[in-house]
Amino acid sequence: MAEWLYEAGIGENRAVLVEDDAIVEALIEREGAGLSAGAILPARLTEIVIPGRRGIATAETGEQALVEPLPPGVTQGATFLAEVTREAIGEARRAKLAKLRAAPADATARPAPTIAERIAATGARVTRLTGHGPDRLEAVGWSELLEEAATGEIRFVGGALDVALTPAMTLIDVDGHLPPAALAVAGAHAAAQAIRRHGIAGSIGIDLPTVPDKAARLAAAEAFDSALPQPFERTAVNGFGFLQIVRRRTRRSLPELLQRDPVRAGALALLRAGERAQGAGARTLVAAPAVIALIAAESAWTAALAQRTGTAIALRAEPALAISAFYVETEHP
Repeated sequence: MAEWLYEAGIGENRAVLVEDDAIVEALIEREGAGLSAGAILPARLTEIVIPGRRGIATAETGEQALVEPLPPGVTQGATFLAEVTREAIGEARRAKLAKLRAAPADATARPAPTIAERIAATGARVTRLTGHGPDRLEAVGWSELLEEAATGEIRFVGGALDVALTPAMTLIDVDGHLPPAALAVAGAHAAAQAIRRHGIAGSIGIDLPTVPDKAARLAAAEAFDSALPQPFERTAVNGFGFLQIVRRRTRRSLPELLQRDPVRAGALALLRAGERAQGAGARTLVAAPAVIALIAAESAWTAALAQRTGTAIALRAEPALAISAFYVETEHP
C-alpha cells in the first residue's frame, strides 16, 4: 500500500511516497524559497515586454516574475491579483523568473498549498515523522535519493543513468552492459522512475541505446509509459534512440534544488543529522566553512535545533571537508 512519509524539518519540510519499501516520489519545501506555485497574491505590472502578450510584474513580496498573457485592461504600473503558475528556476548562468497569470475573477489572495496539504489531497495514507525514534526516511533510501539528485548518477539493474541539467532541457543518458534492446527497455523504465522520483519536469530528453528494430523501440516506449503516470507528452523513440518528453513544469526538481545550491543542501542535511544524533549533552555540527557560515547566519535554525533537542548547539568549520560531508559530535556519546 502506498504511504506518504512527512517530516517537518528545520529550514525545509520533506515528503516521500513509499511503495514496496522504496521511494517513488519525493517533495522538498524550503522556507524562504520565494514565489510558490499555486499562490494568489497582488502584483504590480512594472514593464510591458511584448504588448498584449508578455510583461514583468513585481509581487507584493518584492520578487519579479514574468506575466503571460498580460491581463486585459491592466496598464503598466497598475496592480492586479496574480496566480503563480511556475516557481523561479535557478540555472548555472541565469535564473528563470517565476511565472504569473491573472487570477480568476472570483479568486481571493491565498498562500500556495503546502506539501502537507498537497499530499493529504492525494488520498493516500500520511504518516508524520518526528526527530526521535527509528529514521523511516533513511530506511527507505533518503540519503541515496539526495545523492542521486546531487550527482545526477542513478544506477539500475544492468546499467546507469546520467542526469544533466541544461538551460534547454534535462538530459538523461542511458548506459550499461545489457544487450542494446534490453538496455533500451530497462533504461527507459529506470528513466521514467527517476523523472517521477525527482520531480523532473519541463522538456526532458532521454538518450537510449540505438536500436534499429522498430519493435524494440516500441517496447522501450511502452516500458517508459508503464512507469510514469500521466499527464505527459512524448515522442516515439527515434532511430537514434532519442525520446523526448514534456511535463508541465511548476516547481524545481530535486536535482535543481540540490545542484544549484549545494551549500544550502549540505546545511539542511546537517541540521537533520544534528536533530537525530545519538548521545547526550551539547551537540557540535561539523562541516565545511561555507556550510557552517550559512548555518551561523541563519540563527533561527540553531535556535530551533536547540529547542527540539533540549541541548546547546555549537558549530565548527573543518576546511578539509567537502561541501556534502559533515558529522555531529555529542558531549556524551
